[in-house]
Amino acid sequence: MSVTVQSKQFTLDEYHRLVEVGFFREGDRVELIFGKLYEMAAKGTRHETILRRLLRELFKIVGDRVTVSCQSPIAIPSLNSELEPDVSLLRHREDDYLNSHPQPEDVLLVVEVADSSLEFDKTVKLPLYASAGIGVFWLVNLVDNTAEVYREPLRKPSGEWGYASCRVRLPQEELEVPGVEGVRLLLNRVFPPES
Repeated sequence: MSVTVQSKQFTLDEYHRLVEVGFFREGDRVELIFGKLYEMAAKGTRHETILRRLLRELFKIVGDRVTVSCQSPIAIPSLNSELEPDVSLLRHREDDYLNSHPQPEDVLLVVEVADSSLEFDKTVKLPLYASAGIGVFWLVNLVDNTAEVYREPLRKPSGEWGYASCRVRLPQEELEVPGVEGVRLLLNRVFPPES
């Protein structure tokens, strides 16, 4: 006798219904990626410290010119996905996103802070962000103490999605903040001195 195991693919609407009926426990951290549920990796102290430092600097330098969001959903209906990047910069919207989660056209930047999730962020999330048309993706790489800046979503000849440009920045360098002309993030304010 053979046993067949099938996994359930969820639509974005089904996922939202699960949230509404309380299927997930408070504190559950899940993301919907191409219709599959993924449990998000636990965050270590270094990850949280870098994230706090990054948020503090972004709030200082962008002010109220864009909406800064932390670990909040971005819905990608065309891909049956809803991710919660560590940080996102969003265009202001009149309803302040009360009527729906941000979608790719609202997003100026997504940022993932990665240590144990580095491989997953590069092989799963990066192509997803690119295929959704999100123009700029920063990967704060805690393994190598760098910030990888991906720009210009591109479908490769193989059919896979990625970005046309990738630049690696060191902790003593700076990053141009998309959507806020002339504003730069000093990475030495994000990475602690011992990094």
